[in-house]
Amino acid sequence: MRKAKGWKKMTPEEKRQKRFEKWLSPPGITFDSAQAEADYIARVTRVIKAIQLEEPDRVPLMTPAGNFPAYYAGYNLKTVMSDYDKLKAAWLKFLHDFELDLFPGPGLILSARQLEMIDHKLHQWPGNGMADDVPMYQFVEKEYMETDDYDAFIRDPTDYLLRTFLPRTNGALAGLRKLAPLTPLVSLPMFYMNRFGDPDVRAALQTMLDVGAEGVKWGAVIGEVGLAAMQAGVPSFSGGFSGAPFDQIGDAMRGTTAIMLDMYRQPEKLLEAMERITPILINEAVETADMSSCPVIFMPLHKGPDGFMSGRQFETFYWPTLKKVMSGMIDEGLVPMLFAEGDYESRLEIIRDMPPGKVIWYFETMNMAKAKKILGNNACIIGNLPITLLMTGTPSQVKDGCRRLIETCAPGGGYILSGSASLNNGNPDNLHAMMEAVKKYGVY
Repeated sequence: MRKAKGWKKMTPEEKRQKRFEKWLSPPGITFDSAQAEADYIARVTRVIKAIQLEEPDRVPLMTPAGNFPAYYAGYNLKTVMSDYDKLKAAWLKFLHDFELDLFPGPGLILSARQLEMIDHKLHQWPGNGMADDVPMYQFVEKEYMETDDYDAFIRDPTDYLLRTFLPRTNGALAGLRKLAPLTPLVSLPMFYMNRFGDPDVRAALQTMLDVGAEGVKWGAVIGEVGLAAMQAGVPSFSGGFSGAPFDQIGDAMRGTTAIMLDMYRQPEKLLEAMERITPILINEAVETADMSSCPVIFMPLHKGPDGFMSGRQFETFYWPTLKKVMSGMIDEGLVPMLFAEGDYESRLEIIRDMPPGKVIWYFETMNMAKAKKILGNNACIIGNLPITLLMTGTPSQVKDGCRRLIETCAPGGGYILSGSASLNNGNPDNLHAMMEAVKKYGVY
């Protein structure tokens, strides 16, 4: 986003309004037709009103497509991770065959080529540690950040990630361990750059260059698909990706077991590390949103539900820094959209502590009547048609489930219909049924 002069002097509300204006009228977009442009404006307006807790013309639908377009087109996740042409073809087919309020783009379809080039160890994917027909990725949790590493991470996160974490989690980048700290670069840069002559360092840097070049090819396809959707009149619902500081450390760095023990064995270090990365997460969200037309930042939450920690632990270790990340985004005019994985019913009164109409909560497992009662005048809510119903139910049953959710959550505005999770493979008629239901039952 090209910042207007005096951006820093704008209030958060003024920044938000500027971002909404850009979303409504994305620069450089030539629509396929006058009708496509009108549809685009109507769809974005519908969602903005829901975010602001107002009643739009009808309830918006966020189609829970996930990796479904790949399977709908006759491919699988493994194929579209490696073949960018088929990736593009699959998502364009989905765009053209389904009526959508919001486009679930392929931005989270990782490039298998890039993962293989760096010998990536943090995840498994179809054809690499998992069966070819598995429709998702899988975390490989280990203590990639060791128990005694907190001080190094807190002192300089960038240095730690570059010289320690990346070599541990990507085999082809092992040579980065031989780099020196950047400090000598201040006055005598040649002493730092001499390290680049080491064959292992040069090999790691060349791999990074090659992976970056591959990323340009992948990114071009993702961009082409997103552009085609906008030109057809269907907006994106994600301008970036972020998360809770606790999850950032627990998911990829410490692992679930280790971070849960850290809450007891070294809580001060854990809290300090989360504070350290909070502004980093805010800045990253702003930078990605500036490159997009959409101000919504998707934030999947992994370790905050009842099954992982008590209410007291949530209020001590999870919520404070998550709230700071959300507040920092709101101050920059962004809209955090938090996907609360697991059961968050006991957290409702806590997460209500945000300014009204600035946050979206997407619930997986939730008593939606209770969520509407507690959050209805505070935050837009999304969800949560059971994924089991989408997978095994009939279109008639899906429509009835949508009707019940709409009747419960839509009154007064502030509701977006979606599934409890994304559908990776299943009956396309059930996704069509969701749109038919929202058009029949969701009109205000």
